[in-house]
Amino acid sequence: TGTRARAKLWADRKIAFQHAPVFMGPKNALDSTGIMLASGDKAQFDRLSPFLEKMTGKLNYLGPAVDRAAAMKLMGNLFLVNMIVGLTDTLALAKAEGVPTDEVASLFEIFNPAAMIPGRLKVLQRGQFSDPSWELQMARKDTRLMMEEAARGKMDLIAIPAIAKVMDAWIEKGHAKDDWTVIATNAVSKS
Repeated sequence: TGTRARAKLWADRKIAFQHAPVFMGPKNALDSTGIMLASGDKAQFDRLSPFLEKMTGKLNYLGPAVDRAAAMKLMGNLFLVNMIVGLTDTLALAKAEGVPTDEVASLFEIFNPAAMIPGRLKVLQRGQFSDPSWELQMARKDTRLMMEEAARGKMDLIAIPAIAKVMDAWIEKGHAKDDWTVIATNAVSKS
């Protein structure tokens, strides 16, 4: 919303505006590495891209919608926040179970959840949850076990209790035997 307002403000003043959010930390900025996103007027982007390319490792044009790059940046950051919260909950459960963090790290050397993202995203986009690979009721049982074990070890989980409440709501709606990803229905429905 803010990006659209800024673009209109500068357009009304006849000043070129190119929103170009980045996925880069300070070292990336110093080294001109990382990822830069851009959207808006294509001719303007084409004029500016030689300058923008010098500032980043990878420049990505995302289309004519002036706010698309801002939206994608926000979604990327949302995913990063969720990832760190997921790791925090994982480490909290590990601590409650007496599993050292280096052993948790070894789990992710043999089990790479990131490799599942493209496939799981396709499943979500189809919005067909009646052929489960993991039933919602079974996933809910596991969240209960996670919370119980964390509590026994005097550790609090951040995300899992909230996810369990969402699962309970979908179970109450009659989706216990659907794939657990049915909880994404509202996010992927066409309406």
